[in-house]
Amino acid sequence: MPNPHRTALPPDLATVWLRVFLEVARHESFTVAARTLGWTQSAVSRQISSLEAALGGAPLFDRLPRGVRLTEAGRVLVPHARTVTGALHAAARELAALREVAGGRLRFGAFPTADAALIPHALGAFRTRHPGVRVSREEGLTPSLLDRLTEGRLDLAVVSTTGGAPLSAYELRHLLDESLYVAVPAAHPLVGEGGGPVRLGRLADADWISGSPRPEGTLLDAALRQGFRPRIAHVVGEWTAKQGYVAAGLGVTLVPALAAESVRPDVVLLPVLDEGAPARAVYAAVLRGRSPSPAVEAFVGALREAVGRIPGTSAPMA
Repeated sequence: MPNPHRTALPPDLATVWLRVFLEVARHESFTVAARTLGWTQSAVSRQISSLEAALGGAPLFDRLPRGVRLTEAGRVLVPHARTVTGALHAAARELAALREVAGGRLRFGAFPTADAALIPHALGAFRTRHPGVRVSREEGLTPSLLDRLTEGRLDLAVVSTTGGAPLSAYELRHLLDESLYVAVPAAHPLVGEGGGPVRLGRLADADWISGSPRPEGTLLDAALRQGFRPRIAHVVGEWTAKQGYVAAGLGVTLVPALAAESVRPDVVLLPVLDEGAPARAVYAAVLRGRSPSPAVEAFVGALREAVGRIPGTSAPMA
């Protein structure tokens, strides 16, 4: 005996049946529906018969001498068929918008100095080309951005090798290798030497301004590579505040090329002569195994274009 409390499973319906059903209902004619669809009348009749069988056998149309009319079962089905086919059409439109980068979303994060020039250049170009994409941006240090990427809260993260965060779990798109500058007051003796590249060892006795009380895992790793441990006199997080300390003669600081465009006029940037590897590499990271959306790929392209507009950076070899 059937269980009256058991939920009946919905029938397996082919969407083409619903499309044909709505055309017949609209025209009240198998012949006109067939002409509209580019089918034969017998093909339309077979589709309607298949739909009726799938729904339990009740007729959906009364076959009259002139055309057809919806039965009560047919009238009940019409709004549901419209809902299903409408939802499928909407899904198709949204998927097409994703492919064409005309819709969807892009959630990305970037470390602070990338926000000084790289991100604005890239984001401006991206928004001009793809205004229909919903964009959200976060700022953070590389480790926290990678955590957000792993949690699925970001689609892409612009990260750097500063700090030695583990990158093996991510697919990396190499954007640039970045040089370093040392920021000194405009009256500093090194400025009078012509402004050429300087070895950091010449500033071994200087007071340093850094975002961390320890040089390890920061840009000051470059000083450790040159054989001295810098004396960090002031811990200052914001780049604009660091400039103020430098301008006041309270110390010197390292500046990555990505932030070099925003230097104030009473501070001079001298290129650092680093005979080892580049100071740091910058990547666009996505989680390995996750398929990047077309919007992510388009934004990576905009980032690579923006690299060419920033002095002191070099793009990877093709």
